[in-house]
Parts: sequence; C-alpha cells; structure tokens
Amino acid sequence: MPKTDSMQASLFLIPVTLGETDHRRVLPEYNREVILGIKHFVVENLRSARRFLKKTDPAIVIDELTFYELNKHTSPEDVAGYLAPLAKGESVGVISEAGCPAVADPGADVVAIAQRKGYPVVPLVGPSSILMAVMASGFNGQSFAFHGYLPIDAGERTAMLKKLEGRIYTENQTQLFIETPYRNNKLVEDLLRTCRPSTKLCIASDITCDSEYIRTKSVKDWGGKLPDLSKKPTIFLIYK
Repeated sequence: MPKTDSMQASLFLIPVTLGETDHRRVLPEYNREVILGIKHFVVENLRSARRFLKKTDPAIVIDELTFYELNKHTSPEDVAGYLAPLAKGESVGVISEAGCPAVADPGADVVAIAQRKGYPVVPLVGPSSILMAVMASGFNGQSFAFHGYLPIDAGERTAMLKKLEGRIYTENQTQLFIETPYRNNKLVEDLLRTCRPSTKLCIASDITCDSEYIRTKSVKDWGGKLPDLSKKPTIFLIYK
C-alpha cells in the first residue's frame, strides 16, 4: 500500500464529502492510504477536519496529528509557516470544509506558496460541486466561469446578473455562482425577475447527497415551480 513516508514529501490536496455522504461513495481508497501517512494538516475548519479523518479511518489517533487552521484571517506569514514540515521531508495535507481544496477555497494560498518554493503539489481525486453541476446541467462544458458569491446589494446584484447573462449570449459561456444557503430562495427570485424568459437556469442542490436535486429549465418554465432551497448548498448555472 502506498504511504507518503515512502514518497517524496508533498503537499497533498485532500477532497472531502459534500455533506453527509458516505465517503466510500465519492472518495477513492487511495486517498485513505495517503492520509494515513500524513501527520500535518492545514484545515479550513478544525472540527469538521477531525471528524472527516475519523470517518476516513477510525484507527487514526487525532491527538498525534498537528493541525494548522486556515481562513480569511490567516496572515501570509502564518501560511508560509504551515509548510515548514515539507522542508524536513514530511508531507502536509490540505483539507477543505467541503469538496476540493483550493477551489473557491482559502487553500489556494497554501498551494501558491508551495509552488513558489518548489514543493510537489499532489491533488487527490474527489467531488467538486462546480464540475459536477456543469456535468449535469446540459450546458456548455467547453467554456464556463465560476463567480462565487454575487453582490448582496440589490442594485449591484441585478447589474451583475445582467452582465453574466450577457456573457452567455456574447461568449457562449456557461455562468456559475453560489449564495449563502439561507439566501438561496431570494437569489432564485432575483434570477427569475432579471433574466430573459428564454435563458436556461440549472439549480444543482445537495450534490452527491441523498437529497440531491439537479434540474434545468428555462426561466419562464421555472416560474411558480421552484423548490425550497433554504439552507441547502446550491450551485446556480445559467446558459442559453
């Protein structure tokens, strides 16, 4: 079985499940083998990372591991220090709160430093809600753009939606964005009010979970038939 102690010390990007999904459904066994060889982890959320590791293998002794917390308040100096084990020949793992590290995630800062310093960076296979939403939407998978969160201000949000919708028609590009789960329903209302009736909207919610919901309809056809998306992780996609 491969273990990181027999490999070159690397920064491993370790995907986690998207919600309460059995990890065996979405994560390869190889990931578990890699994790067992790592003692240092850079994590977005300490509690959820520890829980994920215990689910991966109950034999893992959490108290024997070192955790470095990474969020929007972490200074660049601290981030650089998190990679110190690599200089000693010890691998480091990066664990996001959900999905793939460094994609719409602060883990990208760690990866950038590792690349600058010449350390090997190894992305492991796992679920990406962004890619899975594109796969299931029926939209253009050759050209797409993920924009993260849209502006909270109503006027700015409407202007952004119109701008992104314009790209659909001028650049033939699928547009993706997200919202804080408790504001999902409001975003859908804004979409239906702002976009052309013929523009297609895909709502991809709870991807890989038992309650997964992925549907594509025109804005006109969505009218009056919207699912309740409150508190559900959801990706919204628009295309022509």
